[in-house]
Amino acid sequence: MDLTQLTAHELSDLLASREAGAVELVKAFFARIDQVEEDVKAFNIFTRDRALEQASKVDDKLARGEELGPLEGIPMAFKDNMCTKGVPTTCSSKILKSFVPPYSATVVEQLAQAGSIMLGKLNMDEFAMGSSTENSAFAKTCNPWDLERVPGGSSGGAVASVSADEVAFALGSDTGGSIRQPAAFCGVVGLKPTYGYVSRFGLIAFASSLDQIGPLTKDVTDCALVMNAIAGHDPKDSTSAPVDKPDFTKSLINDVKGLRIGIPREYFGAGIDPEVDKVIRQAITKLEELGAVVEECSMPHTEYAMPTYYLIAPAECSSNLARYDGVSYGYRAPESGDIVSMFKKSRAEGFGPEVKRRIMLGTYALSSGYYDAYYLKALKVRTLIKQDFDQAFEKFDILLSPTAPTPAFKFGEKSANPLAMYLSDICTVPVNLAGIPAISIPCGFAGGLPVGLHLMGKAFDEGTLLRVSYTFEQNTEFHKVKPSLGVK
Repeated sequence: MDLTQLTAHELSDLLASREAGAVELVKAFFARIDQVEEDVKAFNIFTRDRALEQASKVDDKLARGEELGPLEGIPMAFKDNMCTKGVPTTCSSKILKSFVPPYSATVVEQLAQAGSIMLGKLNMDEFAMGSSTENSAFAKTCNPWDLERVPGGSSGGAVASVSADEVAFALGSDTGGSIRQPAAFCGVVGLKPTYGYVSRFGLIAFASSLDQIGPLTKDVTDCALVMNAIAGHDPKDSTSAPVDKPDFTKSLINDVKGLRIGIPREYFGAGIDPEVDKVIRQAITKLEELGAVVEECSMPHTEYAMPTYYLIAPAECSSNLARYDGVSYGYRAPESGDIVSMFKKSRAEGFGPEVKRRIMLGTYALSSGYYDAYYLKALKVRTLIKQDFDQAFEKFDILLSPTAPTPAFKFGEKSANPLAMYLSDICTVPVNLAGIPAISIPCGFAGGLPVGLHLMGKAFDEGTLLRVSYTFEQNTEFHKVKPSLGVK
């Protein structure tokens, strides 16, 4: 039995029955990492000694006959923009290459309390800015389904590590689709929770009103288990919502009879790959066969989502990244003379081209004379986009679309054209602007590459998303298909 191919809940069952130990699991996953990591390049940092030490403590509990929690002893990893005390956190940027945080993010502490075992930190687009993980300062993560293709971004390392069975699950962050788009490209489950449902404390900010941490898992059951561990109010986070947290596993019900699903026609327009369109429509038919009521609807302001996002996100990025000046922490340019020169050289040498592009866009949008014309107008359009969702959810329980308009593309195919790259997130960006939850689940293949089904729900109604996802998963086999990576 290959332990690394099992889901987190299957591994938990093995631990509970004493058929496997935590140290055994950690060693199995590191053996898998040693086998495929040279090809995948998902990790920035490994924490082998720390992981084995944690696993030994879990095995001690087993030896004493104590019961384990559902994620206790399960190997996982974090996207490298979540602070980990004593472990480097780089955001895949030269400017933070040597940064070691003095504290951990709330989600890191929550999973440590749950007993999960961190194997390391995962590669990403620099400061989460990108849709392909080609913008990392350290390496280009590869898609386990085709090593010549991107895994998506910005959580490319996190998704690839799950798809390649290097970890049982991972945490990513999603600003405009950075969990869901790579989840679709690599054939895993990716959930962006409602804004404020999961603490952002200790997440290094890209765009504070859009960023949200969420789980990347092998199936929907694992997604619910991880949400049980990380959701909930956090007084350390001023944007954390003071709402009650349910047991998400109670939503794992194999039944969608009578649920109303809206299909926004604007998400099926020009630019969608014909094979992707075919796969998504087959998934819609499957949900209808299972008893869901499906009807087309309209989201009239969808066409303004991308320009709105690319004014708001860079503006917030410009503000958030102003702190990297070479003074307090991070990269400092050598022999830079006076403080102004040091500031300029440190940022010029420390940031990559995509980060610089977005800082300049954002600074321009916030500058005197342009603030009202660009940034303020974008905020008003954001309200209209949210109202589209509010009106749709008066009639429908969930909305459905492709996660991405195409399957994973090849390296270099879009990197020379930023606008083409930005359009990879055309189906996911509106969700972040509205602050609602959405999930991507595997639903088929186009040209041998995974396709993701994108389900969008009402604020704090992750339960319905999990119910529909679980029902689809239980009545199909797509989530069980694995890439052939590492098969000799």
